[in-house]
Amino acid sequence: MYLARFPRLRFAHLPTPLEPLERLSAHLGGPDIWIKRDDCTGLSTGGNKTRKLEYLVADALQQNADTLITQGATQTNHGRQTAAAAAKFGLECHILLEDRTGNPERDYRYNGNVLLDQLHGAHLSDRPAGADMNAEMEQLAEQLRAQGRKPCIVPGGGSNPIGALGYVNAALELLAQADERGLGIDHVVHATGSAGTQAGLVTGLAGSNSRVPVLGIGVRAPRDKQENNVHALVQRSLAHLGLAEDIVPREAVVANCDYVGEGYGMPTEGMIEAVTLLARLEGILLDPVYSGKGMAGLIDLVRQGHFSRNDNIVFLHTGGSAGLFGYAGAFGLDDYRA
Repeated sequence: MYLARFPRLRFAHLPTPLEPLERLSAHLGGPDIWIKRDDCTGLSTGGNKTRKLEYLVADALQQNADTLITQGATQTNHGRQTAAAAAKFGLECHILLEDRTGNPERDYRYNGNVLLDQLHGAHLSDRPAGADMNAEMEQLAEQLRAQGRKPCIVPGGGSNPIGALGYVNAALELLAQADERGLGIDHVVHATGSAGTQAGLVTGLAGSNSRVPVLGIGVRAPRDKQENNVHALVQRSLAHLGLAEDIVPREAVVANCDYVGEGYGMPTEGMIEAVTLLARLEGILLDPVYSGKGMAGLIDLVRQGHFSRNDNIVFLHTGGSAGLFGYAGAFGLDDYRA
């Protein structure tokens, strides 16, 4: 699979580590769990969007853009990394923040990713839950064009065929690391939301004929909608790469959306347990919206016997630990001074 023909900038810290989670595996008494540390990509505390932005910002610069516009929830990891990439390449950045949770807490609205967005110099504006965010971005783009700017719209989550190339490349990187270690991967598991990460992984693993299945743990949409969104982007990504679309049938795209809880960005007991376990057993910070719920799903499936005890499972850590600072109250930690 020849990716060098696509425009790309190189600012991510790659390859990211592939590490065994020995204490978590022992604690669960189940399969061997590994973690692919895409929280270590280096851009503004890291995260999975950095891989996508290497391709997306290269495309924007080819268009002679001077401004990036994107959108996400209030504590968007994607927005934070887009703001950092814009700063790195001297671009203006506008982030439209959708109030998906209705959380009024000051930490949620001003700390965590929101604080970092502002430190990177991004222009922030709020939108109500349920707003047509694509239309809102296009409206802002028209206003900026009227002012003589050259904006480029980056889709939420960086999820289009250009952004998905970042995770096609990640799939190839993971396979190379597994080959070097003599590690046979039985499953890849990760949190899936805007579809780009899962679509890129599925495309890269299928295009390599690896036969490694990917399980997305949904964080927002119902299962059918999530799987259909991912499969549609897989098909567009295969076409972008010039590969046959039939190499990834619809049934090859699998999401488990049983761990969303009350909604996107809303804390669950499973997420709180997963974040706490990884922090205390492995010294690794997950985030409360994506990787925390993804790991909660993985832990519960292990406990249910969904996987064989001899399986090797790779959990892709999509980053976002800065979001923890917007959710401090959810963890109910005691005041150690009391």
